[in-house]
Amino acid sequence: MATSAFLHWRKRWLPSPPLAVMVFCFWLLLNDTVTVGHAAMGLVLALLIPPFAARLDREFARIGSLRKVPKMLAILLLDIVYSNVTVAMQVLGPERRITPGFIWLPLDIRNIHGIAALTSIITLTPGTVSSALSDDRRYLLVHVLHLEDADAVIRQIKNRYEKPLMEIFP
Repeated sequence: MATSAFLHWRKRWLPSPPLAVMVFCFWLLLNDTVTVGHAAMGLVLALLIPPFAARLDREFARIGSLRKVPKMLAILLLDIVYSNVTVAMQVLGPERRITPGFIWLPLDIRNIHGIAALTSIITLTPGTVSSALSDDRRYLLVHVLHLEDADAVIRQIKNRYEKPLMEIFP
């Protein structure tokens, strides 16, 4: 019975010992010195952070096929370069044509880690920013710097990013 109570206490107050050790070590690395004060603060952080992290979404990252990752990263890199040039021309060019707008992107991807990757990709690409995720995780609000055709933007995001992410995060 005492063992069960101890395990319950440990699970509640220290749900992930590896995370606690990692927090402690990173704290010391960030401070670039080991003193009693830094070690004490690292210990406090190592005891406080894991219980909060345990309360986050408990869905584990399911990884599917990684075959699409290199191609998607290459496309993303090219899109970032192209978008930088496009945004620079829109902002600094002679016409300075900008018509910002918001679109609700319907999501087919259901894996929260895939959604997080998609929101990061959208935000990394200049000219677009992920603004909000609906409570039911079915729509993503995206701000577009220059919005001419909302359907075209939706198709581009779904085909270039969401479809490969659905294979990576089934």
